[in-house]
This record gives sequence, C-alpha cells and structure tokens, in this order.
Amino acid sequence: MIFLSEAESAALIDEDLAFAAAREALVAAVDDRAEVFPAVLAHGSDPRNRFTVKSAASQSLAGLKVGSYWPDSEPRHNSVVLLFDQDAGRIAAVVEAGTVNAYRTAAADAVAASVLARADAATLAVFGTGHQALYECAALARVRPIASILVVARSAERGAAFVERLAARGLPGTVTPAREACQGADIIVTATTATAPLFDAEWVRPGTHVASMGSDAVGKQELPPSLLPTARLYCDLPAQSRRIGEFQHAAGLDVTAIGDVLTGRAIGRVEPEDITVFDSSGIALQDLFIAEALLRAAGS
Repeated sequence: MIFLSEAESAALIDEDLAFAAAREALVAAVDDRAEVFPAVLAHGSDPRNRFTVKSAASQSLAGLKVGSYWPDSEPRHNSVVLLFDQDAGRIAAVVEAGTVNAYRTAAADAVAASVLARADAATLAVFGTGHQALYECAALARVRPIASILVVARSAERGAAFVERLAARGLPGTVTPAREACQGADIIVTATTATAPLFDAEWVRPGTHVASMGSDAVGKQELPPSLLPTARLYCDLPAQSRRIGEFQHAAGLDVTAIGDVLTGRAIGRVEPEDITVFDSSGIALQDLFIAEALLRAAGS
C-alpha cells in the first residue's frame, strides 16, 4: 500500500495540479460509467466534531474521502483519501489531504468560473474569512483578472486579518459592507457555514457570477432563494446539490451539471448580462482524481 503523508501531499499540491484534477473529475461526473454515491454525514462522540464520508467510482478509479471538522483542534479541518486496487479489492493508496482538500474545493470553483464568469470579471466579493476563503480567492485570481477583492467579514478584526493574508499572496483586499460588495462585484463567492442567506438578491447586478461553496449539509444556505429563478444554475452534481447543497432551496428549477458545460453538451453563460450561479457541495470524484494526480507527481 502506498502512503502519502500530509507533509508530502501539501508539498506536492499547487493550483495548476488542483485545477487540472478538478476539471477531469467534473467531466468524469457526467460520464455514464461513473457514479457518485450518497454522502454520509456523521459526527464524533462529541456531536460538535463532524465528519463526512464521500465515495465514488469512475471508469478507472474507485475509493472514498473522509473529511473531518473538529472545531477545537488545530487544524480544525482534515481529510484522507483512500484509493482501491480494483483487482484485489484492497486499499492501494492512502493520501492524507488536509491542505490538498482546500485546493481541491477552490479548484472546482475556478473550473466553473473559467466557463461561467465574464472574461473581464475583475472585482471579487468574498463572504467569509475562514479556512477556505483564502484558497477561493487565489484560485479565482488564476482564471480571471481579479484586481480587487471586497471582503465581507463578521467583524472588523477578522476582516483586517484576512486582508493581511490576501496581501501576503499578492492579492488586494478591502473590508467592505455586504451590500456595497455585492453591488460592486463581478464575481461573488460565499465560503461560510451559514444556514440563512448572506445578502439580498436585489444587490446582485446583471452579469455577476455567484458561487456557493459552503452549503454541504441539509439546512445550510448562503444565497437568497429569490436570486435563483433569475439566474442560470450550475453545480458539480445535481442529485447531491438538491439533497445537501445550495440547490436544496431551488425546488422546481432547472440545474445543469458543470461537466456538461465543460464537454459542450450544455450551454453556460449566453449573454454578458446573465447571472450565473454555481453550487459546489463537493464530490468524491474530485478527491479520487486529485489523489491520483498527487501519486503521479510523487512518482508512485
């Protein structure tokens, strides 16, 4: 069995590897030969400590990812990916992927933005200042000419600290009220644990691309429901998005898998004035493909 430690996988991962693996996984998700199985949402002996088991199989890969969130630990987020040897039915590789998971999640957003956001999108509004938000900003800046990041924070201190973290990556950030951020944004990304809308639909101007990255359990919600009927809706996997993602709040609306846009079987943005929404609840195929890419990079 091959083992990649957290230190090894963190040293190998970068935005380019994550983007390529995420794109491959999102395309695989719409292949009839692939299947993504229902996510198992669970908790530790202390119910505040939560973990999720996501599993999938493609034409060439099968396995699962266990992602955990222990709020009193440091780091609070951890992940491990297990790949099967499909000839023997044994685990062929174990990849610790705490840092990798942040890249992987942001990469899905970047892949979607690369085909849904306007080519001239230069102003990004980000809701959230936690573990994932920084990776989202960096990944989006890779695919669009982001010149300004408007940071919506729960407190001035959190916002200021996040702006410093952006600056360390060469990204320009300003703490901004929610309404002003939405009204000025070409792209809005939400990376929170919210269970209620973070902003009003009326604040979103025509042509905006909106990405919800935090809704991954029943009851979670980041976007205003009234925005959804006015937009073109996309996600990583419609069945999962409707069950635990943002589109559990989009009953009766058409939702398109982003993989179908990537393969040319569906239409993405049509007009510059279109509002597009991408929901990423996170699918196991992303984890399997990025683990395989890391193993190749490691020479395993």
